[in-house]
Amino acid sequence: MNAAPAAEVRQHILDTAMPIMLGKGFSAVGLNEILSAAGIPKGSFYHYFGSKEAFGEALLESYFADYVARLDDLLTREPGTAAERLMRYWDDWRTAQSADDPHGKCLAVKLGAEVCDLSEPMRAVLQRGTERIVERLAACIEQGIGDGSLKGVGEPAGTAATLYELWLGATLLDKIRRDRRPFDAAMVTTKHLLNLPPGA
Repeated sequence: MNAAPAAEVRQHILDTAMPIMLGKGFSAVGLNEILSAAGIPKGSFYHYFGSKEAFGEALLESYFADYVARLDDLLTREPGTAAERLMRYWDDWRTAQSADDPHGKCLAVKLGAEVCDLSEPMRAVLQRGTERIVERLAACIEQGIGDGSLKGVGEPAGTAATLYELWLGATLLDKIRRDRRPFDAAMVTTKHLLNLPPGA
């Protein structure tokens, strides 16, 4: 049997590490734990990544690439008005972040405060990734204004940034309080900012 290409092995390591990092954070996880879980020889890590920091950059880049691809599907290709697709995104966010399963949790929240003070390259990946998300939210708000499903809404880019920051904060508070009330409050504020009725 031929060995898997290096790019496939590298991605396998990243995919294996994702739920571990979502559960424990970045600093608390050793390379040996990741390699053992991935079934990769312990001495081969540096064949795929130059350092743990480079691995962290790659992990975040992989996370945001997958996240943005799913976001593009949700906000541009699924049925309904732009407002309906946008509200479906927040509903999905609340469901995923409230679940006990680490899969689907927000890596930006989990690693953001931890790694931004440790690694400038990882901070830069987080910044670029979150900016891409806000750009897509702004585009969906613009579509909602265009299709008439969003009326009386503020400037799309600013509104999108405010909403994303609101939901990041709600996710952090949910982790602190271990209840859904921050998400419920975020949903009320979201509908207010988007000028949608409470039952929308």
